Amino acid sequence: MSDVTPKYKGSVLRPLKALANLWREPATLPMEPRPAAPNYRGFHLNDWKLCIGCGTCQEICDNAAIRMVQIPDLPTDAKAGVKPRRPAIDYGRCCWCALCVDICPTGSLSLSREYIHVSSDIDSYFILPDEKGIHGLGFEKGWSKSETSDLLDHQRQEMECLPAEEALSGFGELVPGYDTQAAVLEASRCIQCGMCHEACPTGMNAPEYIRALWQGDREKAVAEIYRTNPLAQVCGRICTHACETACSVGRRGAPVAIRWLKRHAMDSVPPDQIREIAIAGKAEEPSGRRVSIIGAGPAGLTAAFDLAKKGHAVTIYEARSKPGGMMRFGIPEYRLPYHNLDADIDVIRASGVEILCNTAIGRDVSMAQIRGASDAVLISTGLWAARSARVPGTDHPRVLSAIRVLEAITQGEDFGVPRRAVVVGGGNVAFDVARSVARLQKARYGEVAMDVIALEDRDHMLADEEEVREAAGEGIDLFNSWGPKSIQINDGSIVALETVRCISLKDAEGRFHPKYDESTMVSHAADTVIEAIGQSADTSYLGKELVEALEWSRGRLKIDRAGRTSEPWLWAAGDMVEGPDVVHAIAAGHRAAASIDEVLAHMAVKPGNVA
Repeated sequence: MSDVTPKYKGSVLRPLKALANLWREPATLPMEPRPAAPNYRGFHLNDWKLCIGCGTCQEICDNAAIRMVQIPDLPTDAKAGVKPRRPAIDYGRCCWCALCVDICPTGSLSLSREYIHVSSDIDSYFILPDEKGIHGLGFEKGWSKSETSDLLDHQRQEMECLPAEEALSGFGELVPGYDTQAAVLEASRCIQCGMCHEACPTGMNAPEYIRALWQGDREKAVAEIYRTNPLAQVCGRICTHACETACSVGRRGAPVAIRWLKRHAMDSVPPDQIREIAIAGKAEEPSGRRVSIIGAGPAGLTAAFDLAKKGHAVTIYEARSKPGGMMRFGIPEYRLPYHNLDADIDVIRASGVEILCNTAIGRDVSMAQIRGASDAVLISTGLWAARSARVPGTDHPRVLSAIRVLEAITQGEDFGVPRRAVVVGGGNVAFDVARSVARLQKARYGEVAMDVIALEDRDHMLADEEEVREAAGEGIDLFNSWGPKSIQINDGSIVALETVRCISLKDAEGRFHPKYDESTMVSHAADTVIEAIGQSADTSYLGKELVEALEWSRGRLKIDRAGRTSEPWLWAAGDMVEGPDVVHAIAAGHRAAASIDEVLAHMAVKPGNVA
């Protein structure tokens, strides 16, 4: 065997020579930076124009080297997903891993090629980076986001939709929803920044239920949803999803499909289990207080659910044959199947809410009777009175309101399916009625003959993009920047709608005041004109005395931030005071219920009210 033992040459005292350096002044040489590699990980840069203050960089940093700092002068817009804050870096903690750069949804963060900073001031190592760099010396970018380093998935999981020809064959649901694999993959795209939470009128716990879906815990996802939304089946299908507009992932790609993930959670858990989850935490003992709610729309149902869980006895009075309000009678079944709406309402009934249908205020029961039997009253009767363009010919019996047509379709009533129709309006209601009537035209006549006339140009329409796109695929023709001029009638029948070019919608002060070019006119052949240009509230059921006692603002009930009217016993919520939108109505229902509960907590119990 050979001798492999290393031989030490030199004095055994040689290592002790290092002790001579203990008293030397430490130094880093050279003090001037040398050229760095193109992908060098130097100090941070942040383009403040791109940064939205989401805080994702802070969340991903395992060293707690990033802190979000409020900047008073920066703009904030919760609906657009913008917060007035910027990341500050603690270089005493930073390890230059660049995960913050790789995760940044807007691409505002990068690392420069600058790497030298010398100071005896410890605080100077806590930096609020901008696009100029730590010393403002203009060093080039080093490590920045690339296709290979980007940690975000910008592609949304595709959602199938029925082909137009098949969709036109009936009122079956257009969208089948995600399967489990697609839902998990879509949930994995969420970076938990919480921008959606602040943009949602209800303040929903979207990051929490999305994380639960990603972890495979659907029951927990449902529990998180019901913390803020008792109409989850509904919102999983027709919510206007402002949350997705604010989603930071959507800055450079497609936003997370938050609405479809809510739907998947609700579709994945059996109804009986959903009811158990939803009513968990309900007060065990009745409070002895009674609340009456007029109108079984989204605001009324939400408030009823909240109040019932607090132990209050809640009764909803609904004039129509079934509860749901505009969700049932104004939204087509191909967008919101009625059995899904009924599933949400069954949960609300299971919480202890009594719903009396076919009970109209002023006909079957008076406001005075309701007030006398209640500790508090909430009105949430929606917008059922249709507006008209009031051009010549609009008094013709074949000029119909969109709301009445949609209600007739829901109830199976024959309103006279038009051979050729024109819808006036550019919102979701206009497209809902156009697409609904188109299905009836296809079934009866074998073809679609439908025009939609919108005052707005294509970029400023109120209708959802998917509604407009799908309507076009179903053979509905859209005419932007046109307004009704007159309805042509021949021998008592409508033959056409005359329209003129709209050149502006608002006056110099920003008020709605359309102007037209009278020299440009188009005639749209039709036997029926359907108006979808807005709705208003019908409050005649309140009675003259109460109407005069209440305070009003521009035709709407005046309420405080919690929904309380000028009469201390009366609250109002929903479309009738805030305008049409389901998720805003749900938020209003929550606010009104919280206010009512607070008032009832300090109110003496009426004799005989304790169950």
